[in-house]
Amino acid sequence: MCAQVVLAEDDEKQAELVRRYLERENHTVIVVNDGRSALEEVRRRQPDLLILDVMLPGVDGLDVCRILRRESDIPVLMLTARTEEDDMLLGLDLGADDYMTKPFSPRELAARVRTLLRRTRVPAAAEPSTLLRVGEVAVDLERHELFADGTQISCTPGEFRLIATMAARPHRVFSRAQLLANMHGIDQYITTRTIDTHVLNLRKKIEPDPRRPVRLLTVYGVGYKLTDG
Repeated sequence: MCAQVVLAEDDEKQAELVRRYLERENHTVIVVNDGRSALEEVRRRQPDLLILDVMLPGVDGLDVCRILRRESDIPVLMLTARTEEDDMLLGLDLGADDYMTKPFSPRELAARVRTLLRRTRVPAAAEPSTLLRVGEVAVDLERHELFADGTQISCTPGEFRLIATMAARPHRVFSRAQLLANMHGIDQYITTRTIDTHVLNLRKKIEPDPRRPVRLLTVYGVGYKLTDG
């Protein structure tokens, strides 16, 4: 799977290492060293992926992500030396699809890139589908139906909206704030605690063993994700 990747990284040695690893995977890599150049290259080239360091000169990575999310749905993999939970959540809230903390393994980065590209690339001839399938869980958006292991599952509107949001981007980690934003219109009194309750209820309905979830997973300190486990 060859892709055009914009890499925004102001550390020249780090950028060169990442570039070499990605080019071994037959990707075309355009390296920029500041946030303003990252914005310009993404707008000009419309690449398949942006790898974005948080600590960029001029316009920092968080602002780049914030600006691009108003214009584009380009996949964004964020690199950060910050390990505080609030910084990770902020990056995800702004629309980053994944993040890695420095120092990281270039091989792991290349693997994350492959995963992101598989998840976000859609064949040009494909028609939009109203059926979202993640392993043995299926969400029919048109009929507003949820299935697990081939059995239709009864769920509330809030539970359906939550799992539909995650099924649209399987394996992506959603913060509670992101899930809360997608619940707009369901219940004006909904809180992050309500999100946790919905997750617990959904696990009882879709997990083989709700006490040991393998599908609807907690990513501690960040949020939740739906996998094909």
